[in-house]
Formats: sequence, structure tokens, C-alpha cells
Amino acid sequence: MDGDAGLFTPDSVTWHLHGDPIMWIAGIRALYLQALHPRAVRGVMENSDFRSDAWGRLMRTAKYVRTTIYGTTEEAERAGARVRKIHSMLGATDPGTGERYGVDEPDLLLWVHCAEIDSYLHVARRSGIPLTDAQADRYVAEQRARARLVGLDAHTVPGDRAALAAYFESVRPVLAVGADARAVDEFLLRPSTHPLLIPAREVLWRRVAHLAYASLPPYAHALYGRPAPEPAVVTRRLRATGTLLRCVPARLRWQLPPKHILDAIARLGPDARPAPYKVGR
Repeated sequence: MDGDAGLFTPDSVTWHLHGDPIMWIAGIRALYLQALHPRAVRGVMENSDFRSDAWGRLMRTAKYVRTTIYGTTEEAERAGARVRKIHSMLGATDPGTGERYGVDEPDLLLWVHCAEIDSYLHVARRSGIPLTDAQADRYVAEQRARARLVGLDAHTVPGDRAALAAYFESVRPVLAVGADARAVDEFLLRPSTHPLLIPAREVLWRRVAHLAYASLPPYAHALYGRPAPEPAVVTRRLRATGTLLRCVPARLRWQLPPKHILDAIARLGPDARPAPYKVGR
């Protein structure tokens, strides 16, 4: 490989994990989880156009994630700098106290990061990707590189599953479901779309959103006040969904924008092709 592999390399767990299509469901789970922090979700509500441009926002988020993982070092650093600049200019009003605060406060950035990483790892393993505990810990540690991009001190970010679990236990007292979280829940179940696509949204998208919601931890279900199937049922559905999605040829899936995986393979050679079975080789 003669090209620049970027912040991660084909030797990383991250490289191979994020090439799997189940990550789309994990991303939706992350949105549900992130919305449980009142200050974090208020920052989204006051500064985002997600309700009027649902698909555009999802694609921009996917592009950022893929750029930081599969782009060159320069592309990843530039994407992070852009996010930091945007965040530095945005503020929100605390729904409880009326206090104004910046959306780039470290505790908010840390919550968003941890909710995202927990969701990726949880859904990936539960859907059947065979990661050992050591490989799972390695993934959490690798993600400190992406935490740094948004402005966090990597040393303050959980570096393994135990630290991640301890973080969630510490932050649980501040989590709540208010009007903002309800709005996110409603949006994820019924995102705005073209009238002709509404039937497809009701048949396909709602199934995906329900599965992402069902994979949340029990305390999240309790906060939202919506029940979920038994954990064993959810696991079976995640495994079935993962198996079905993986039946679609990878090169066909990767043709969908953003095409960062195909670009990375072209840059680094065919051996860089991501696949979960390569983890640990």
C-alpha cells in the first residue's frame, strides 16, 4: 500500500467494522441515544434543519463518518476542523435553566461521541460480527482519534468497554425525555419525505427505526416510555437483518454515496477491502 491510509488503516478494527451495512441501523440507534441528553438534543433542535432536510442531514453525517475513517489524513483533519469551526459558532438555551451555552462544551461532545461509539459496537456485535472482547476494546480505543477531531482531549475519552460503561453509569442521572427527545423520536419514525415515498417509509423505514430503538439499553426504553421486544427477540432480528444486508454485494453497496470505501481501495490497493473477518489477522 503506497497511499495515505488516513487516521485508521486496514489493520484497525474500525476499518473493517465500518464497512458493514449494519452500521446504518447503529447510526439510528445513536440518534435515539444522543437525544436523551437534554442539553445535547436542545443544541440540535436550535441549530439543525433535520426536520426539513432529513435525508440530506443523514447523508452529510454519513459522509463525515466515512471521511474520517476512510479518507486521507488531510481529508480527515480538514473535516474535523470544519466541524469544530461550525460548533464554535453555535449555541443553545438550556431547557431547564434558560442558560445559554455553546454546543462545543466538552461534556456534550463527549456524550455525543460515546453514544455513537457504543451504538456502533453494540449493534455490530449483536448482529453477528465476530469480535472478541479484546477487539471490541481496541475499537473503543481507536475511536479516540475521531473524538480528537471534534475537539476533545483524547485522554478524557473512554478507551475500552469498561470505561465506556462507567461513563454511561455516571451520566445517567442527567438523562431525560422532554419535548425535544419526543420530537426526535417522532422524526425518526416518520421522517419527512416525498409523498410518493410515504408507503415505502411506512413499510421499510419504520421497521429499521423500530429495530434501532429496540436495540437501546433498557433504561432508554424506560425514559422514552415505549416498550421493546424481549432482548433475545431483538438479537434474532438484528442477526437476521445483518445477514440479509450482507447478501447485497459489497461493491454494489459501496456505490451509494459517499463512495469513500471504493476511493480508499483504489488508493491503497485491493488488500485494503474492509471485511469483518479480517479483524485480528
